[in-house]
Amino acid sequence: MSETQALLADYDVQDVLEKDRKHLWHHLFQHRILETRDPQVFVEGQGARVRDIHGKEYLDGASGGVWCVNVGHGRESIARVVYEQLKRLPYYAGVVGTVPAARYASALAEWMPGLDRIFFANSGSEANEKAFKMVRQIAHLNGNRKSKVLYRDRDYHGTTIACLAASGQEERKEAYGPFPDGFSGFPHAMCYRCPFGKTYPDCDIECARALGDAIEEEGPETVGAVILEPITAGGGVIPPVDEYFSIIRNICDKYDVMLIIDEVVCGFGRTGTMFGFEHYDFVPDIVTMAKGMASSYAPISAAAVRGEVFDRFLADPGEKFDYFRDISTYGGCTSGFAAALENLRIIEEEDLIGNSRVMGAYLQDRLRELLDHDHVGDVRGKGLFAGVELVEDKATKAPVSEDVMTVVVGKAAEEGVLVGRTTRSIPGLNNTVTIAPPLIVTRADIDELVEAVKTGIEYGCREL
Repeated sequence: MSETQALLADYDVQDVLEKDRKHLWHHLFQHRILETRDPQVFVEGQGARVRDIHGKEYLDGASGGVWCVNVGHGRESIARVVYEQLKRLPYYAGVVGTVPAARYASALAEWMPGLDRIFFANSGSEANEKAFKMVRQIAHLNGNRKSKVLYRDRDYHGTTIACLAASGQEERKEAYGPFPDGFSGFPHAMCYRCPFGKTYPDCDIECARALGDAIEEEGPETVGAVILEPITAGGGVIPPVDEYFSIIRNICDKYDVMLIIDEVVCGFGRTGTMFGFEHYDFVPDIVTMAKGMASSYAPISAAAVRGEVFDRFLADPGEKFDYFRDISTYGGCTSGFAAALENLRIIEEEDLIGNSRVMGAYLQDRLRELLDHDHVGDVRGKGLFAGVELVEDKATKAPVSEDVMTVVVGKAAEEGVLVGRTTRSIPGLNNTVTIAPPLIVTRADIDELVEAVKTGIEYGCREL
């Protein structure tokens, strides 16, 4: 063991907990809670399991908490390629190329026919910001007003101010306005709570056709793009019906509107295909991605674009404002490219997309067994991405409270399984258990996961 490894492995539990309590500002967390309990600290992960500072082991049914450690924890080969690349060259700004950047851009383009230009950044929020800036600059270059971006209710596109402005989760936006102009929403695509009060398939897929209405309302001459998650993630794990995206694509073509697909969560095998949009028969204009790109072994994100989007920024070098005038400092970190290349090799060689598809089908089948429970209103998802919506009453679909959800996922954790939940996102409807284990999971892992979720539901809903 090296001196550095020894320093990392040798710690005093109470010392770490006290340092955490005094100095660490956790994400999405009310720190008053730590006045009466210790913070949760994880120290180690291997495969689909993680271990906390007290030695308790958990099945990681949330892939690192936010659905990103797709190839599982403890991949030594990723650590080694990052180490070797950092010794060779840790960084150079993206104004020039590096060997791993060029190699990864090429490898990624092979998975994305028609989207062969890749702009790298370091987070999903940043990738979406890049897409918005492309839309706005293209409108400027074209001399028109097509700079507005439409978004779908319940979708989430990031934590920056502009990405929040483009997100359909009102509780996430609370207290962070005023927001920039140029963003407007339209209805979600959840059949279980159809915003039009219809039933599929006798609904004419109004949730998709609503995009055309929104464009007309905003003014077709002002709308430049629409951004959508292929499967709504944090808004409740909502796969649209099969016809949805072909209608969306046709509407975009009719009104000359770019279609941005946010694959930050769904990309890299999560849903049983490489990218979530591949479940549907269409080609986006821009695809943004992060999380599973390197399974979060290093920060990296990207916006991949069709050739005609890239070509719009080609101009005489003397035109000093006509190129895409954007840079991401950490978009030049070579560790991200190295990790992403090895991550892609693992996905391909171990057929983790196939495992996601097969084990995902098993997961969905096992979860549908829970529909017999009095308080399970809906089960939905694709691949190793699932949502279980909990209700007080199946007839009225009245959602359970966030307090109940806290007990449900807390009980599952007591059983040794970590899952997520919608929280502070959709007013009155933060009632979905979210499940996204690493793509390496086995049938035994899934059985363990489902049983823990079932126990959590039974315990959390026992007094309803």
